[in-house]
Amino acid sequence: MKQQSRIRRSTVEALVFLTVLIAVFSLLGWRMGSGNMLKTIMNTAHDLLLNTVFYLMGITVLTGALSKLMSEFGVVTLLERFLRPLMKPLYNLPGVAALGAVMTFLSDNPAIIALSKDKTFSAYFKKYQLISLTNFGTAFGMGFVVMITMIGYGHLTGALVGLFGAFCGSIISTRLMQRSCLKAYPELDSPVQEQVAEEIEDRHVEESKKDGIFMRFLNAILDGGKNGVELGLQIIPGVLIITTAVIMITFGAGPSGVYDGSSSQGVPILPWLAEKIHWVFEWLFGFEHMELIAFPMTSLGAVGASLGLLPTFNAAGILDGNAIAVFTASGMCWSGFLSTHTAMLDSLGYRKVISKAIAAHATAGLCAGIIAHFVYLLVSLL
Repeated sequence: MKQQSRIRRSTVEALVFLTVLIAVFSLLGWRMGSGNMLKTIMNTAHDLLLNTVFYLMGITVLTGALSKLMSEFGVVTLLERFLRPLMKPLYNLPGVAALGAVMTFLSDNPAIIALSKDKTFSAYFKKYQLISLTNFGTAFGMGFVVMITMIGYGHLTGALVGLFGAFCGSIISTRLMQRSCLKAYPELDSPVQEQVAEEIEDRHVEESKKDGIFMRFLNAILDGGKNGVELGLQIIPGVLIITTAVIMITFGAGPSGVYDGSSSQGVPILPWLAEKIHWVFEWLFGFEHMELIAFPMTSLGAVGASLGLLPTFNAAGILDGNAIAVFTASGMCWSGFLSTHTAMLDSLGYRKVISKAIAAHATAGLCAGIIAHFVYLLVSLL
């Protein structure tokens, strides 16, 4: 009986999937022409690979080397000590949690998992606080890469305002997560371990310091560069698949108004839907062009993929300081949390709070973008 039920369910899923897939491609093919549609998909993916992925990979290699240097020569430890006094009043987290923000900012969301599983690190936390680290760390994921990319488009002020918005979003997300966890599961208000460690062990490997400064410098930039290459390779599927799909439902025909199979063409379904409630995005985010809504929506799944939209926005002349501020805030705060929160909480053994984590972080990312917009308006008036 159970086997028949599984077969029936899988058959229904397959039929629904095929129906949706055929409907989407039929709509695109009907408007663009089937030949032009296929050519546009291939040309867009190829253009993203050459002009966006390799650009982002260059950034990840350089930032990877820089972050490794900062770790090797104690800058990360210094930052952690400087931020430690802010953790309790702002986040209701132990001071050592600042290390999680620094590490995810310099790398990506999964860096918080390694810290959370470190017994010396987790000994400082209560259970609900340890769980909220997923929201806290995700709010800073790939922050360094996002900031450098945004500044590269000539909008330093917008990027800094966006960083402030993401910071506010991280507080909202962490606090909401803690509140909802304690309300639903009061038993989580207990220490992760009975005996708290006296102090965090020094994370620098003493043996490496026996080498000269030049060798430490050389090893750091090479190892950091390798990590940057790995991160650059990891974002390729997201950029090519997700960004191509988003472009296909965001932008219209070429400048001549004719579909010719060129890259970055499509059927503007997303802007059409956004136009129905355009006043919401204009008031909350200051978006005058509804195509811009594609960035925060894409960052829900992969912030690297959303960064792939920037060259197209810039070429279309719709990328300004306010958009950069909102993109930085929402992109950094969300940073692909839909694709990482489930795996992160599952690895920590707390599947039961996944829905609460997602709800808290979705709210926080929205608030981060709104805060960035209004702060940018205020800064622009000064």
